[in-house]
Amino acid sequence: MKVPKITKRYCPKCKKHTDQKITSAKKRTAGSAHPLAKFAKVRSGFGKGVGNLGRYGSRPAISKFKMTGKKTSKKTDFRYECSVCKKSTVQKKGIRSKKVEFK
Repeated sequence: MKVPKITKRYCPKCKKHTDQKITSAKKRTAGSAHPLAKFAKVRSGFGKGVGNLGRYGSRPAISKFKMTGKKTSKKTDFRYECSVCKKSTVQKKGIRSKKVEFK
């Protein structure tokens, strides 16, 4: 995927469209982005051994419905820096692509 180095976007601080420089950042996992969130604590084994395991805790997982394979591409994580106020904003939603190239 080819992306221009500079694009014109809306800057929420300037409240107008300005030229913004695009840089690519490494996508953070859910656990590292929000380390104190409930799902991150559950995945890390926080509170394991406290209380009973519930209705399905004693039974093994159903292997028939297990998801297999892995995704072939990562989602893009672009940071846009305004040329006027130097404020940096993050893209709302990433697009899947194998390779990102700035032209």
